[in-house]
Amino acid sequence: MASHARWKLARDEKVAQGIAEDPEVERRREEISLAFDLGQAVYDRRTALGISQTELARRAGMTQPQVSKLELGGTVPTVPLLARLARAMEAMFRMELFESSARVAFADLDGTTPEEAGTEPPATERASASAAEAEADAGSGRTAATG
Repeated sequence: MASHARWKLARDEKVAQGIAEDPEVERRREEISLAFDLGQAVYDRRTALGISQTELARRAGMTQPQVSKLELGGTVPTVPLLARLARAMEAMFRMELFESSARVAFADLDGTTPEEAGTEPPATERASASAAEAEADAGSGRTAATG
């Protein structure tokens, strides 16, 4: 089995040669990136509030393992779940989509996002799936989502 670095290098070489990636693989890569961004936004808001995963789960009618999986990017939440999470975290949910980039955040009820207030690092913004992987390879410092 090839390591992640070898796989990424092989993919980058194909892109440099002008060999297009399978559309299904590209779609899945974008979905994974979005799941990661949504999880990071939940984690950022939860930690800004100073609550545990268990407390967020209680407020949102979930289990702690479900919150953990969501924060780690293991699932793409539904719109109703995002609404429950926003209510549970006393926030508004913002999502901006343009082509293959997405920006997601939970904002204070006054509309201020944590990055606008300067209280915590901004929610992750992905210009492309390649940028997301390059960031991860560089050790982006994503904090483990534990309660």
